[in-house]
Amino acid sequence: MGLFDRVSRVVRANLNDVVSKAEDPEKILEQTVIDMQEDLVQLRQAVASAIASQKRSQQQYNQAQTEANNWQQRAQLALQKGDENLAREALVRKKTNSETAASLKTQLDQQVTMVDTLKRNLIALEGKISEAKTKKDMLKARASAAKANEQLQNTVGRLGTGSAMGAFERMEDKVLQMEARSQASAELAGADLESQFALLESGNGVDDELAAMKAQLLGPATPQTQAQLPGTATAAPTTAQASATAAADPAVDAELEDLKTKLDQL
Repeated sequence: MGLFDRVSRVVRANLNDVVSKAEDPEKILEQTVIDMQEDLVQLRQAVASAIASQKRSQQQYNQAQTEANNWQQRAQLALQKGDENLAREALVRKKTNSETAASLKTQLDQQVTMVDTLKRNLIALEGKISEAKTKKDMLKARASAAKANEQLQNTVGRLGTGSAMGAFERMEDKVLQMEARSQASAELAGADLESQFALLESGNGVDDELAAMKAQLLGPATPQTQAQLPGTATAAPTTAQASATAAADPAVDAELEDLKTKLDQL
């Protein structure tokens, strides 16, 4: 018997675990509301049946009470006419109807109590169903949000541990390296440009300083001092002087004669 209990407990535990895993909150809530609505339909039918039975009992009670009153009047009429036997028979009928009316009155009171109870239960069930529908919508929304959050967390977890996130990190490092190289190139280009301008500025300063020193040494400039100053440019020969020099050059004359001879031979 102990072994059977243990096996039964294990089977029930496994079944409960399977059922718990298979339970979908949204589907369970939807089915629960459907079951409650079915109970509501059955309760409404029960209330309607109880009300109909109450009305029949009320009619039977009224009829029995009316019959009892009628036989009471007939008994009085028979006594007035001097027919005691007929009056006695009328009283017997009156008693029977009075007993029936009393029984129906007890049954009617019970039915009224039962109908009132059923109506209260019906109102309470309708309120519970309305509350359950509202709560169902809220729980379904929370369940959907929880599922979405779980899927998001799983996706984030896969990205954090998988190759996709590693690829992003590698690309970020690569972009940082490219930015560093670009910044270094810009700094080098700026330094080279600065050095070129510094060289130009330093060269202009030397020339200016040299010219100033020459001016201090020579004082007011004269044609003789300019001719004696080393590095001072002399006046360029005039066009007439250049032509005379060219005309007096024997080599040029010989070459010119040679060209003329070649032209004559052609």
